[in-house]
Amino acid sequence: MRIFSVFGITQSGKTTTIENIIRELKKRRYSVGSVKEIHFEQFAIDKEGTNTYRHRMAGSELVTARGYKETDILFQRMLSMDEILKFYHHNFVVLEGVTDCNVPKIVTAHNTAEVDERLDDTVFAISGRIANDITEYKGIPVISAVDNIDGLVDLIEEKVFEKLPDFPPECCSACGFTCRELGIKILRGEAKREDCVLSDSNIKLFVDGREIDMVPFVQKILFNSIEGVVKELEGYKKGATIEIRMGGM
Repeated sequence: MRIFSVFGITQSGKTTTIENIIRELKKRRYSVGSVKEIHFEQFAIDKEGTNTYRHRMAGSELVTARGYKETDILFQRMLSMDEILKFYHHNFVVLEGVTDCNVPKIVTAHNTAEVDERLDDTVFAISGRIANDITEYKGIPVISAVDNIDGLVDLIEEKVFEKLPDFPPECCSACGFTCRELGIKILRGEAKREDCVLSDSNIKLFVDGREIDMVPFVQKILFNSIEGVVKELEGYKKGATIEIRMGGM
């Protein structure tokens, strides 16, 4: 799953940029999902007095509203982006307004001052209204999502890689970099996605079909524990693939 974020000041062309990117990705036969970050403290879909609100007030920890044309699952807290992305299984996921995630980013702006306020090493393209005036800024391509959506999506295909984990530096850095540093190096062409040691792991953990990222230290503990038990059983061969399936108890 390849994930990137588009962010910028209000009315800078964020949503138009995202709409056109999604349309072009779909035209190229990718499956696409999206996440919209709403920067409004009072925002809530569930309003006082509705039946779902009454469910929540009575103590329901997860409320689902099913209608003829949509189903809304209402969590009673703000989920982390990693928790949200577990619901997605698309070729690309486009995030709008999200900046706290270890993914490549496109910044939209009216002018270079707005770009400077938001620019960091994870930004690989600039778009929005500023693209009417310039085509490059500080070595970063400025591409209109209105006049040159082909060029912008070509760059997305080139730059956006499979999602990296986002472990704290003290938990991993087995590749020699933090997760965020590796992402920046991949964008610069100084590293590859495969340089993440988790890509080549000889042990993987799945819970209900979803892979759970594990730092090398945890992988080693799990590997040694399982192998230590299994090698005492008849039929064990060193180097053999071991598969364990567990249901609920």
